[in-house]
Amino acid sequence: MKRFFQSLLAVLAVATERQLARYVQFLEAENRMLRGRLPKRLVITPQERRRLVKLGKPLGLALREMVTIVSYPTFLRWVREAKTKKSDRPSPIGRPKKPLALRELILKIARETGWGYTRVLGEIRKLTSRKVSRQTVANIMRENGLDPGPKRGEKSWDEFIKMHADSLWQCDFFCKRVWTLKGLRDFYVLAFLHVGTRRVWASSCTAHPDNAWVCQQADAFCGHVRANEQQADIVFHDADTKFGKDFDAKLREHGLRPRRLRPCSPNMNAFIERWIQSIQVECLDHFIAIGAKHLDYLVAQYLAHFHAERPHQGLENKLILPTKPPPDDDVPNLKQIVCHERLGGLLKHFERQAA
Repeated sequence: MKRFFQSLLAVLAVATERQLARYVQFLEAENRMLRGRLPKRLVITPQERRRLVKLGKPLGLALREMVTIVSYPTFLRWVREAKTKKSDRPSPIGRPKKPLALRELILKIARETGWGYTRVLGEIRKLTSRKVSRQTVANIMRENGLDPGPKRGEKSWDEFIKMHADSLWQCDFFCKRVWTLKGLRDFYVLAFLHVGTRRVWASSCTAHPDNAWVCQQADAFCGHVRANEQQADIVFHDADTKFGKDFDAKLREHGLRPRRLRPCSPNMNAFIERWIQSIQVECLDHFIAIGAKHLDYLVAQYLAHFHAERPHQGLENKLILPTKPPPDDDVPNLKQIVCHERLGGLLKHFERQAA
């Protein structure tokens, strides 16, 4: 093959223009014969394409009459793409997608706030210099099942609770039958729960929860809040007749806003209702209380366990009042773990023994 090309070049070097024209005519005829026996469309490899471009560019306009393997406009496109060093792969259709980190930021703001796409876009422009359009934000929200329109109108009950949790308290009575010298008597305890922290304050028990006693407990509760520097603004209570007008007036004297809930609506007072169920099921139902002091002792023991020893799912399994910082190292040895008990082993919790 090498000798053939050498001989051909030697002949071309001495050939006249007329002879060169005859050579071209012969090659064109031979090429048409060969193309007649091939498929109508030939698949050109990238290497062949680059070689044709390299050999055809110096020919200029003369290539218009010579090129047969592809159309002349196609060859010109190959030349333009070679200049810009484009890839042989077809370019993707449409605009490129926004970076994943930007999409996650848009979704985080939208999910946590419920804002529309215009408000979300404003926050994005505060946080990054990347150009983002309103339509892009709206499309990203729609693709992930979020309504790009803002939430308008009244908020849900759950949203209201979250907004006021830091200063919202709920209160209610619970009852326990107690043995006294006069037989079984119903004793009442008034409990207040802070929704934000789940901290509970409970009164001493009484068999006569009259108006004077209830007002006295309201004073004691407000004193407890001030002493512990807790936030308090709204106090929910149900329509129990024991919560009279004097009780509400007493709370207002201390700067609080009592709110009487509608009848038959326990879900509106759900946090304190759930706590009352917990103390009854986990503690009081296991004991026969003998006298008021015994009942007060049971309630106090449960409160100590509830605040400082029991993790709470509503607080990401953390303690309400932790006494020690969480350990930084790995799982401890079993010999380091100590089980502490209250009320004869009914209430248990585990602690890590100091080294």
